[in-house]
Amino acid sequence: MANEFTAFARGVEGRGASRRLRRSGRAPGIVYGGTANPQPIELDHNALVHALKNEAFHSTILTMKLDGQSQQVLLRDVQMHPFRREILHVDFQRVDANRKIRMKVPLHFINGENAPAVKLSGAIISHVLTELDVACLPKDLPTFIEVDLSELALNQSIHVTDLKLPGGVTAVSHGGMNPVVATAVIPKIIAEVEEVAPEAGAEPGTPEAEAAAAAAGAEKPDEKGAEKGAEKGTEKGAEKGAERGSAKKGDKK
Repeated sequence: MANEFTAFARGVEGRGASRRLRRSGRAPGIVYGGTANPQPIELDHNALVHALKNEAFHSTILTMKLDGQSQQVLLRDVQMHPFRREILHVDFQRVDANRKIRMKVPLHFINGENAPAVKLSGAIISHVLTELDVACLPKDLPTFIEVDLSELALNQSIHVTDLKLPGGVTAVSHGGMNPVVATAVIPKIIAEVEEVAPEAGAEPGTPEAEAAAAAAGAEKPDEKGAEKGAEKGTEKGAEKGAERGSAKKGDKK
C-alpha cells in the first residue's frame, strides 16, 4: 500500500458497527468528492497503519481499488484513538484531473551543514515551517519541496517567496503574507556566554582591567582592617586577663 491500496464497500454505518469493524481488524472510512455520492468504505487496519508511516501516502495522488475499479484519491483526514495505536476513521477525496487541488506538501531541508551561518558563525538553523500549502493540478503535485540552505547567512531568513517551486505549483498565501520558512540564529545562552567571556580575560591596560584592579584594591583594605581589628581584640583580651590575675593574687595576700 504505497501509492495504491484496496478498499471495500461498507454496508453498515453507525458507532456500534464501526466498533465491531475495528475489532475485526478493519478500519472504517469514507470517500467523497467528484460527481459521485460519498461512499462508506473499510480498509485493512494493519495495512493502513503501515501505509501511514510513508510520507508520500499523505501528500501524493493515490490509486484506490474499489469494487473492481480504480480511482484517484487524496488522503484528507485520519482520526486516531487518543492513546491506543488504533485508527478510528479515515477520509479520502476523489480527484478530478482537470481541477486544481490544494494540498500540504512536506518540506525537505538540504545543505544546512554548508550554510555560512553554520560554518562561520556556529549558528543553528531553525525550521519554522515543515510543510507548505500549495495549489496545482493533480499531475503537478510534488511529493515534497526542497529548501536549499547552502547560502543562508547569520540572522537571515528564507521566506516562502524564496522557494523554487516545481512548474505548475503555486504557494497558497493567506492575506498576502510571506511567512518565514527557515532562519539562522545563535542561541541566546551561547550569545550571553560570548559577551561575558572577554570581560573575564581582559588585557592589562584596558578599561576592563583597570576596573577589575580597582575593585580588587577596594577589597584589600577591608581585609587588612579586619586583620588589625582581630589583632587588637586579641591584645586587649590578653591585657584584661593579666590584670584580673594580678588582682586575685593581691586579694589572697
